[in-house]
Amino acid sequence: MEDLIPYLKKEIIEVLNLNDITPDDIDEDASLFNEGLGLDSIDALELIVFMEKNYGIKLSNPNEGKEIFKSIRVMAEYIQTHRTK
Repeated sequence: MEDLIPYLKKEIIEVLNLNDITPDDIDEDASLFNEGLGLDSIDALELIVFMEKNYGIKLSNPNEGKEIFKSIRVMAEYIQTHRTK
C-alpha cells in the first residue's frame, strides 16, 4: 500500500488538474475536502470515475465516497482491499 500512496498523489493532481500542487504538498493523512486539499463534489465524482476506470471499483452508494475519500491513505487502503484490476 505504501507504494500506492505516491502514485495516487500524482494521479489525483493529474485527474483533477491541480497544477499548482506537487505530490509533496499533499499529506497522505490530511482531508481531501474542506480544510485539506479543498476538493468539492465535482472532484469527488471525478475520483469515483478514476477509481472505476483504473481499479475496477464501482461505488454504488455515494455516501461511501465520503468515507473512502477522507484522505489519500484511506483511499489507498480501500483500493488495496477492493480492486479488481
